[in-house]
Amino acid sequence: MARLAQTAGLTDIQEEILATVRTFVDKEIIPHAQTLEHGDTYPADIVEGMKEMGLFGLTIPEEYGGLGESLLTYALVVEQIARGWMSVSGVINTHFIVAHMLKQHGTPEQKEKYLPRMAAGEVRGSFSMSEPELGSDVAAIRTRAAKSDSGYVINGQKMWLTNGGTSNLTAVLVKTDEGADKPHQNLTTFLVEKPEGYGEVLPGLTIPGKIDKMGYKGVDTTEMVFDGFEIAADQVLGGVTGQGFRHMMDGVEVGRVNVAARACGIAIRAFELAIEYSQQRRTFGKAIAEHQAIAFKLAEMATKVEAAHLMMVNAARLKDSGQRNDVEAGMAKLIASEYCAEVTQESFRIHGGYGYSKEYEIERLMREAPFLLIGEGTSEIQKTIISRGLLRDYQSRG
Repeated sequence: MARLAQTAGLTDIQEEILATVRTFVDKEIIPHAQTLEHGDTYPADIVEGMKEMGLFGLTIPEEYGGLGESLLTYALVVEQIARGWMSVSGVINTHFIVAHMLKQHGTPEQKEKYLPRMAAGEVRGSFSMSEPELGSDVAAIRTRAAKSDSGYVINGQKMWLTNGGTSNLTAVLVKTDEGADKPHQNLTTFLVEKPEGYGEVLPGLTIPGKIDKMGYKGVDTTEMVFDGFEIAADQVLGGVTGQGFRHMMDGVEVGRVNVAARACGIAIRAFELAIEYSQQRRTFGKAIAEHQAIAFKLAEMATKVEAAHLMMVNAARLKDSGQRNDVEAGMAKLIASEYCAEVTQESFRIHGGYGYSKEYEIERLMREAPFLLIGEGTSEIQKTIISRGLLRDYQSRG
C-alpha cells in the first residue's frame, strides 16, 4: 500500500469503492492511456467500464438509482482516475456537476426526468458558463434567452464546453430580463437536452466541432452556438429564472474540489514515475535516488502531494457537511493545481532527456498539468475568492 495520499476515517463502503476504482485504473486506464491520448481518441471502452461500475451514479441519491455517495467519495474516485489519465476524469466531472445542480436545485419533475437516466449513464451531463469574450467575468454573459409564446428563444455563443459533443444534457447559463440592478441576478440556468454529435444537432443549436488542445486529449472541448433556439419554460433549472448564478456557483464549488482532486491524481502519478525511475537509473556508480540532489527533490514532491491531498479532502468534507466552503475549495484548488505543476516538472527533470520523449508517460503529464492552473478559475481568481472570504471573516474592529 502506498504511503502518500491516504484518507483517514473512510467507511468500509468507501474503501471498497476506492479499491475497485484503483484496480480499474491500473488494469484498464494506465496501460491504454498513452495510445488513446496520442491519438486524441475518446475512451469509449473505459467509459463503458465506468458505466458498469455505476460511477456515473456515484453521487446521485439511491431513490433515483444512484449510489448516494458523498462529495468526498467522488473526489477520491476522481483522484484515482486522474492518476490514470486526467481526460477520463473529465468525462465524469461535468456529469457530476450537473447531477449535483439537479439534485440540489431541480424541480421534482426535473429530478425524476433526468437523475435516474444520469445514474445509469444514459444521459451524460455537461455545463456551460464561459463565452468567447467573457473569461472570468461571469456576470457579463451576453447569450440571452427572450420569452416567447412557447417558452424562450436563446441566441448567443458559449465556449469551452468539456464533453460538449459527447454529452446529451447541458446546463447553460444565459441572461434573462429580470430587471435586477445587479447583473448576476439577471442570469438563469437552462437544461438543454440535445443529441450527441457535431454540427447543427437541433434547429438553432450547433456544436461546431472539437477544439484542438495542447493536452487534455481524448475528451472533447467545444463551443455551443444558439441561433433562435427554442426551449420550453419547464427546462429552467428549479423552475425559477434569475437564480442561475447561484446555481452555477454551487456547481463550481463542486468543480473546484474536482479540479483539486484531478491535480492530486496527476501529482501522485508524477511522483510514482519519478521515484520508480530514480531507483532504476544509475549514474556515477549508483541509482540517482541515492544522490542528495534527487533525494531532496523526491522529499519535496512527496510533501506537496500530501499537503494538496489533505486540503482537497478538507474542502470536500466541508461541502458534505453543508457548511460554506468557498474559501477552502479555492485554497484546495489553488494549492493542488500549483503543486501539481511543480511536482510534474520536477518529475520531468528527474527523467532527464527521456522525459521529453513521447514514449515516456511524464511527457503527457507535462501537457496535462497546465490545464488545472486555469480550469474552474485561474489561480488569480482563487486568490480573489480566498482574500474576500478572509476579509469577510476577519473584519477589522478598528
